[in-house]
Amino acid sequence: MITSEANQQIKEIIKLQKQPKYRHRTFQFVIEGLKMLSEAAESKCLKKLYISGSVMEKAQDMPKWLLEKYPYEIVSDRVFQKISDTVTTQGILGIAELPEYNIETILEDNKHMWLLLDRMRDPGNLGTVLRTAEGAGMSAVIMGKGTVDLFNPKTIRSTMGAVFRMPFVYADDLVDIIKRIKNNGYNVYGMAMRGSVIYDEPDYTKGAGIVIGSEADGLSENIQEYISGAVRIPMEGRTESLNAATAAAVVMYEAARQRRRKL
Repeated sequence: MITSEANQQIKEIIKLQKQPKYRHRTFQFVIEGLKMLSEAAESKCLKKLYISGSVMEKAQDMPKWLLEKYPYEIVSDRVFQKISDTVTTQGILGIAELPEYNIETILEDNKHMWLLLDRMRDPGNLGTVLRTAEGAGMSAVIMGKGTVDLFNPKTIRSTMGAVFRMPFVYADDLVDIIKRIKNNGYNVYGMAMRGSVIYDEPDYTKGAGIVIGSEADGLSENIQEYISGAVRIPMEGRTESLNAATAAAVVMYEAARQRRRKL
């Protein structure tokens, strides 16, 4: 049993929890809870388990196949609290490999529906967006510079497992991606509070890109120059705008509705 915070494995887990650059340098991240561990195992990303002593004593509550298939370490409850990012922990976490996708494959996807994120900074929003994108049948989520790290512990929890199924990629130059999508014959719409087009007016059935800007500042000026049109969601009452993840959901599901009606 690991009983010291000075243990090298414990130090590694803490770094993975707290340091985005370290996660990407080592191509690893931390996941917590049985549901997420099962998702990671199914996607063949899971590498190793860490289980608190008190949970291990009740091993009958643990899926047997997890313990049989993956190496694991037992960690004292006190130390486990240090490596867990959740307030109410299930007493089990794992180290997983970062899923990787290729931008060329993503742009050639036959659904031809891409969600592009311009500096989305809230971890919970990003996780919700990825989960919703999967549900709405999008091709992929493409994240520009300034977008929060997808493997932030809060983001991972918010994806509810979609991180292992929904294609995604970080792009150094989001404008270049927009140009490439447009050059392939698809419109790219940007969400904006004062957009000239209502969100359900464009024809999404042939495919499109949808850009969501930052929660505080909206779309970058350079992004606005290259989109096919600025799209807005009409608001009633005194509410000026929706949460970024909610706005993304509205448009993605409108696109899904149009495509479903066309079939």
